[in-house]
Amino acid sequence: MPLPSDPVTVDVGAQLVDTLHKFFGPHPGFRPARFSSSTGLPELPDTDPNGNPRGLAIRFVLAESPRRVHTDIITHSTPFFPAKDGPDALAFFKALANGSIVEHLAAFPSAKAFVEAPKPFPVSFATENYYGVNAFKLIAADGTVTFIRYRIVPRVIRDALPLAPAFDLVAQIAEEGDVTDNCTVRWPESRKIVTLGTISLESVKDDNAAEQKRVIFDPVPRVQGVESSDDPLIDVRAALYLISGRERRAA
Repeated sequence: MPLPSDPVTVDVGAQLVDTLHKFFGPHPGFRPARFSSSTGLPELPDTDPNGNPRGLAIRFVLAESPRRVHTDIITHSTPFFPAKDGPDALAFFKALANGSIVEHLAAFPSAKAFVEAPKPFPVSFATENYYGVNAFKLIAADGTVTFIRYRIVPRVIRDALPLAPAFDLVAQIAEEGDVTDNCTVRWPESRKIVTLGTISLESVKDDNAAEQKRVIFDPVPRVQGVESSDDPLIDVRAALYLISGRERRAA
């Protein structure tokens, strides 16, 4: 997972890491496996509202040798996001840190919508709906491009908590004219939803503690036929996650 090539994007990512450290404190050097709370801090109590929305990241391991190849899908439990790009995201978290969030929300409707959107405490991570806020391009063999946003939808029978959580991986399909380069602009719920497959969580990794420290999820697709849209936040997130992940590994 390389850093983005644009130094400005990398700098914004580094500033975001620094700002989040100042607000939430430095990362202690480990993290929950796949499921997460919003701050990314594993010692944050489950009852702390700062932990909402919750997150779910899925890694698809495509090859182990001669070189490890994987691609990731990163989601959280609300379709909203507070910023359309790196500078706006940095301004949002700085406003949280310095106490000027009320003024910031008045100036940024997307941030206000994110903050005011209901984020109830989940009954279980296994019962949450998870949304990929960024758009991606699916490219067919004939070159046809389809823009999608991922969702991960729980499979829960009769409201019972499953012993082995399972989810449907689905894609919301954009139509002509839908905004694909701004994650704060939602697509209508009337857009077609296509089921891509089923995800079953069957066990905990044997080396779970080491994996929590090592894993760095990557928002940039690393598989043929799937590419990033022109959403500028994707590369910013990639820089943020890589810089933060390297700090976690070194902690």
